[in-house]
Amino acid sequence: MILSKLLFFSTRVDVAAQAANGDTVLYDAAGSGNLDCILLLLRHGANPNVASFAFQLPIHRAAYEGHYLALKTLIPVTTKRAIHQSGMSPVHSAADGGHASCLNLLIEEGFDVNSLLGDHISSNYGDMRKTPLYFAVCNGDVTCAEMLLGAGANPDLDPLFCLLVAVRASHYELVRLLLAHGANVNCFFTAICDTVFPTALQYCLHDEIMMRLLLNNGYHIESCFQCEHNFCIFTQSYTTADDTCSYLNKVTFCDFISVSWLKHLVGRLVRILLDYVIHVPICPKLQKILETQNEWPEICDILRNPHCLQHLCRLAIRKRITLRRLNNTRFMSALPFPPALKNYLIYKEYDLYGQMKM
Repeated sequence: MILSKLLFFSTRVDVAAQAANGDTVLYDAAGSGNLDCILLLLRHGANPNVASFAFQLPIHRAAYEGHYLALKTLIPVTTKRAIHQSGMSPVHSAADGGHASCLNLLIEEGFDVNSLLGDHISSNYGDMRKTPLYFAVCNGDVTCAEMLLGAGANPDLDPLFCLLVAVRASHYELVRLLLAHGANVNCFFTAICDTVFPTALQYCLHDEIMMRLLLNNGYHIESCFQCEHNFCIFTQSYTTADDTCSYLNKVTFCDFISVSWLKHLVGRLVRILLDYVIHVPICPKLQKILETQNEWPEICDILRNPHCLQHLCRLAIRKRITLRRLNNTRFMSALPFPPALKNYLIYKEYDLYGQMKM
C-alpha cells in the first residue's frame, strides 16, 4: 500500500497536514471509508479531533457517508470536547446522510439524540434547524426518524417544528409517526404569519387526508372560529373584551381564509371542522363567504340542530382522557374499553390515511 510505504520510508510525510479548506488527511480517509488508511494514520499520530474550517471532524464525515466500520473506529478516539466545539453531533451527520446503521451505532454508543446544532452551524440553514430529527424529517426519511423518536428524540425542539415540515411536504407517515410520539399538533410558527389558530392547518387546506390526521389527533378547532367580530350567528354570546385583545395583531381564521385564492375552500373546510366540535359560532364575515358555497345548507342544518348524544359523549370522554393519553398507543391498548369504542374515541371513521393503507 502506497500510504504505508510513504509513512515507513519517508520522514517528511506529515499526517497532520491540512488542505486549503482545512480538511485533514484523516478526514479524507474517513470520507472514503478506507479502514486500513484510517488505522494507519491513527497509528502514526493523526489527530481525529482536528476540525476542518467548516467545523467538520473525521467522525462527522464517516457518519454522513455511511461508513460503519470507519465510524466505529473513530468513536472511541474522538473526544466529547472536540465534538462539542464543532457545534454538531455525528448523530446530525448520520441522520442527514440517511444512514440507519450508523445512526443506530451512535445511539447504542450513548450519543444524545436531542443534541442541538451550534448557532454558527444552524445559521447556515435558512430554516434554523437544530436537531438530528429535523434532518431526517426534511429528507423524508421514515426509518431514521422512527429510530430517533424511539430513542427519545423530542419532536418539538426546532424553531420550525418538525411536524410543520412533514405536513407541508404532505408526508403522511412522518406526520403519523411524529404525532404518535407526542409532537405538538397545536404548535405555532410565528416568524412569517402570527395566527390565532395553530399553524399546521395552513399547510393542508387542499388535503383532506392530512387535515383529518391533524384533527383526529387533537388540533384545536375552536380557535378557527375565534375572531374580533362582535356578533356571531347561531349563538347568543358576544366576544369579550379580553378575547378581542388577544386577537390584536394576529390573523384570524376568517381573515386568513377570505382571500380570493382560498375562498372556494371555505365550505368544504368548515364542514370538515364541524365533525369534531359540539357547537361553534360563525361570524358574519365567514357566513358571507359560506352562503355562496354548496355546503352552506348542510352547515346550517348542523349548527341549528343539537348533535347526537353519541358524539357529545365522545367529546366529553376525549376531554377526560386527555390528548396526551389518546395519542399514546400503549395507554389506549391497555384501556379496558371494547375495540369499537376505542376506535370511535380516536375518530377511526375519519382516518382516511389508515383506510388508504389497508
